Amino acid sequence: MMIRYAAVTLTALALLGGCQKKDDPGVAGPAERAGRKVDQAAEQATARLDSAAKQANEQLSEAAKETSQRLDKAANQAGETLNNATKEAGRKLEQAGEKMQTAAEEREKK
Repeated sequence: MMIRYAAVTLTALALLGGCQKKDDPGVAGPAERAGRKVDQAAEQATARLDSAAKQANEQLSEAAKETSQRLDKAANQAGETLNNATKEAGRKLEQAGEKMQTAAEEREKK
């Protein structure tokens, strides 16, 4: 009886071993081919995303550089305007001081 079980077991193992498909790339099934296409599409998408990200980063850097230059120019112009306004205010204060001094001198003469 034991020999019979052993024979059946060995026969079953031989049959199951023969059913297993070998890894032959030339004999790929539909699921494997579809998987390869998905892998290729994912690789292409990744490459495109990397390229787009690099291009966007370059454009962002250029825009930041231009913005920085414009801000610097605006700050310089604002500084010049403030300096001119300060000079004009100083000039007017000086004129007012001279008028006050003249008025004070005239009062002292009287």
